[in-house]
Amino acid sequence: MKQMTRRDFLKTSTVAGLALGMPSQATSNSPSDELRIAVVGLGGINIAGGVGGRGRQLIKNFLKVPGVKIVALCDVDKTILDDGAKQFKDRGEDVATHVDFRRVLDDKAIDAVVLATPNHWHALWTIWACQAGKDVYVEKPFSYNIWEGRQMVAAARKYKRIVQVGTQRRSSTVLPVAFDYLRSGQLGAIRFAHALVFRARVGIGKVSEPTPMPDRVDYDLWCGPAPKGPLMRKQLHYEWHWVWPTGNGEMGNNGVHMTDICRWGLGVNQPPPRAMSIGGRFAFDDAGETPNTQIAIFDYQPAPIICEIRNVSKNTVPKAPSTLGKFRGSASGIVIVCEGGYFAGDYTSGAAFDKESKKIKDFQDGSKTGAIEVSHAANFIAAVRSRKADTLAAEAAVGHASAACCHMANVSHRLGKQTPPEAIRERIRSNSEMSDAFERCRENLRENGVDLGATPAVLGAWVTFDSKKEQFAGEFADQANQLSHRKDRAPFVVPEIV
Repeated sequence: MKQMTRRDFLKTSTVAGLALGMPSQATSNSPSDELRIAVVGLGGINIAGGVGGRGRQLIKNFLKVPGVKIVALCDVDKTILDDGAKQFKDRGEDVATHVDFRRVLDDKAIDAVVLATPNHWHALWTIWACQAGKDVYVEKPFSYNIWEGRQMVAAARKYKRIVQVGTQRRSSTVLPVAFDYLRSGQLGAIRFAHALVFRARVGIGKVSEPTPMPDRVDYDLWCGPAPKGPLMRKQLHYEWHWVWPTGNGEMGNNGVHMTDICRWGLGVNQPPPRAMSIGGRFAFDDAGETPNTQIAIFDYQPAPIICEIRNVSKNTVPKAPSTLGKFRGSASGIVIVCEGGYFAGDYTSGAAFDKESKKIKDFQDGSKTGAIEVSHAANFIAAVRSRKADTLAAEAAVGHASAACCHMANVSHRLGKQTPPEAIRERIRSNSEMSDAFERCRENLRENGVDLGATPAVLGAWVTFDSKKEQFAGEFADQANQLSHRKDRAPFVVPEIV
C-alpha cells in the first residue's frame, strides 16, 4: 500500500483549506465564544481491575470547564462509541459520533480535540489535528517513541497550535511551593530524586490462538501505524499498554507522571544525557512483554532521577494491604533527597523532613480528589482562548522531554539481557542510590515469591542521548535509534515535520 503523505491526506479531506492557512486565533464559530471539543478514544468498558476509560474521565473533566461544549465523540469500537453517545442523550444533549478520526478533522466547527487513544496513535492524530487547525489535549505519555515526540513538538510550532499533554500534576498548587522551598537551600543542595510507582497488577493471561475481533471494532483503524497482526491476548482494550507494538509499559503509563514532576522539581528541561534500566516481567507468565518491575536511572547532573516501578504483589485482593513496600514512607509520588533532608509527596500534599526523618514542614492545598484534573483541562482551555502557549502547565516540549525519559529506560531494557543479581550488583556498586534501589527491589520481589537468582532481571545497556540532535549517540546508538523510530504501517505514517 502506498504511503499516505501529508499532501495526499489534505487532498482527501476537507481540512485542506485549514491546513494551508493556519489561523492564529481560536476558530470557534459557535455562539458566545463557546469552544467546541471532540473527544477521541473513550476507553474500554468493564475492564478488570477498574482501569481504562480515560476518555470518559476526560469528558467529565472538560464538562466542568465553563464555556466548553463537547460536540463529537470518536472511537473505533462502536459498542464503546454508542455507550458514550447514550450518556449525552440521557442528558438531553446531541453529540456527533465518528469511527474514523479523519471525519472529526473534516468538521471546521470543532476547535480542539482531546486524545485518549492508545499510545501508538498519539503522534499521527496530534499532527493531523495541528495541520487541520485544531488545538490538542493529548494524554500521557506524550509520544509512542522519541522520534514521534519530536515531530509532535515541531507540528505544534509550525502550525501555531496549543498542545497540552495530560500530565496533570503540572497543575498542582502544592508542588511549586515545595520546589521553591527546596531550591531555597534550606535543606541543602539537591542530591537525587526518586519517582515511585508501587502499584499491584495482575497478568493478562495467555491465548493459544488469535482472539476473534468483533464486527463492531474497526481493527484496521485501531492498529493504525502499528503492525496489523492477530490479537494474541484475551482483550483488545487497555492491555495494549503491556506489549511493545502499541504500549510503553508501566514506565510510560504511570512512571511518566512521577518522572515528570521529578524533572520539574530539579529544573531540568531536556532528556537526560544517559539512562539505564534494570527490570523484568516476573510472576505473571502471560502475553505481556513490558517490564512489571523496573528501576531506571536518568543520569541528570548533579542530581539524577531514579524511577522505581513495582507491580508484582502476592496479595491482589481489592483493598487488601499492599505487599509492595515503601521508600521513606511513600509508595507513590516523589522523594527528593537533599544534603540535609528530603521532601516526600505528590500533587495535593507533601512534607519536608530532616535527615532523621523528623517532619519539618507540611505542604497542603486542601483540594478534593480529581480537582487537579479539572484545573489541567481549564488551563488548556484558557490557553486555547488566549493563544499563549507559554501559559500551558504541560506544553508539548514538556511532554516530549518526560516521555523521552521513559522511552530511554525502555530502550535500555530492550537492549539488555538477563544477568545474575551478583553481576548486577557489581555493575552498579559505584552508585550507592541505584544499588540501594536494586537491593530494596530484590528483597521486595523475594517477599512476593520471586527469586532473582532463579529468574534473573534484565540489566539494560547504558544509552547516551544527544539532546541537540535528538538522537542516541555512542555505544548502542544504531540499535537504540532503530527502536526510537519504527517503520509505520501505510497509509498511517507519521510524517517528518520540517
